[in-house]
Amino acid sequence: MDGRRTVIPTTMQDFPLTLTSILQHAVAVHPDSECVTWTGDPATTRRATYAEVAANAARLAHALARLGLEAGDRVATLCWNHQEHLEAYFAVPCMGGVLHTLNLRLPADQLWFIANQAEDRFVIVDADLLPLLGAFAGRVGALEGVIVVGHTDLDNIEGIPVYDYATIIAAEEPEYDWPELDERSASAMCYTSGTTGDPKGVVYSHRSSYLQAMVGLATATLGSSEPDRLLPIVPMFHVNAWGIPHGALLSGASLLMPSRYLQAEHLTAFIAQERATGLAGVPTVLNWILGYGEHTPIDLSSLRYILSGGAAASHAMLERFQTRYGVRVVQGWGMTETSPLCGVAIPPDELEPGSKEDLDWRMHSARVAPGVQLRIMGQNGEPLPHDGIAAGEIEVRGPWITGSYFVGVGVPDPSTDRFRDGWLRTGDIATVDRRGYLKITDRLKDVIKSGGEWISSVELEDRLCSHPGVAAAAVIGVPDPQWSERPLACVVRAPGAAEASVPELAALLAGSLAKWQVPDQWSFLPELPLTSVGKVDKKVLRARHAAGELPMEAR
Repeated sequence: MDGRRTVIPTTMQDFPLTLTSILQHAVAVHPDSECVTWTGDPATTRRATYAEVAANAARLAHALARLGLEAGDRVATLCWNHQEHLEAYFAVPCMGGVLHTLNLRLPADQLWFIANQAEDRFVIVDADLLPLLGAFAGRVGALEGVIVVGHTDLDNIEGIPVYDYATIIAAEEPEYDWPELDERSASAMCYTSGTTGDPKGVVYSHRSSYLQAMVGLATATLGSSEPDRLLPIVPMFHVNAWGIPHGALLSGASLLMPSRYLQAEHLTAFIAQERATGLAGVPTVLNWILGYGEHTPIDLSSLRYILSGGAAASHAMLERFQTRYGVRVVQGWGMTETSPLCGVAIPPDELEPGSKEDLDWRMHSARVAPGVQLRIMGQNGEPLPHDGIAAGEIEVRGPWITGSYFVGVGVPDPSTDRFRDGWLRTGDIATVDRRGYLKITDRLKDVIKSGGEWISSVELEDRLCSHPGVAAAAVIGVPDPQWSERPLACVVRAPGAAEASVPELAALLAGSLAKWQVPDQWSFLPELPLTSVGKVDKKVLRARHAAGELPMEAR
């Protein structure tokens, strides 16, 4: 013996983690689970089993191959949440292409920038979105074909051939010889919403999407299973609908697709008719449902949870869903760069639903999910303790966290300042406790720096929304000659409620915050501007303030 230890080789098979294996699992184990698409009329709701979805995915793959799609080529979608979009979710990546979901709420120029940089060869588009596509399609250099879901009589768009989705798949076989893929090859891409500069691309791998789907099934996150009926209000063009479609086919949970019918009256009717058990959406939409329920009876009794994400949910919103409808709202945290799930704020113990302790735990932004490593860093780049007190910028790393941005084929990523020693700098400021629960106190770009101290806009907004006369609130920092910045509270009053006055709201804040944190300036607005993914657009509020366009009241 030469003193060296013997290295024992693994005996495990090298089986790739791909979206193909998710699709094949759904067909083999959950063929009767279904994708239900809302049409606006309960009598014409569309249904397809997962076996039928898989067969159509195979047909679409044949059609795309016949049109000339090759491995690595990008296929864009400009679609609402529906069955055909789900078929494309698997057809394109499983045949070796890259699915590129386009955000239909972005302006045409940004969509052109994104589609052109990604070099999309084909676009699958809903018929009602053809005017939006027509505004930029002719400027996308690589674009060779448009496939329309729904009726159209167009022959071409700017000289680009137009095909009917139903027609081209009807001519194809329901089986496809899916290729063996490298699990690290690209499966899909999504661009950030471009709230600060041009949108930046994030390219997901089969492996990252598979692992993201797996962690979404854990009881530490959502714990979905075959009896569940999941309604992703979050759009499929936004970070793969938070990974819900992939996880549903893996678990056998049925998918309820709202299509373009995102008004509260449609969503609540869909929930009641299809007995949804899980709902996922941003606080803006969830508040629409609460507002609708103020004057119309709604049935949410089938829901066992609502996942809220994309922005901080108010304590008042969580409490109202619990007390009025017995529905538990939990918050999740992530971003385009993190695929997106980094954690869900599931309380650590079995607590009485709606109890103060239960609500307090659910007011956390998330608990770090298995597979994600997280740290918080101080202003000088120093690690901060996870004591629930120290606040710093969240940095993350893990198997579904991006390590760079896509800014064009062969073009180096210029955003190196967003990464530090292999960690993604998220731009979110938070505290983290010893059990991995985090509370986001602000975005780095939104935190208010007043007289050398930080004021959390998130905390101010949450407390303002607890007032029954406030429908929505956003707090921004505005220039101040003495303190550098001071908070400006932009408030939307609740319809039908007693009018919330400045002295009343200031007194509410002063009862629980330091006096210097209470805003001196107030602006009451009919509505708050929203980004393309439903978040409050604070840069618009800052621009309107700088231009003197906001109505102002002083404390």
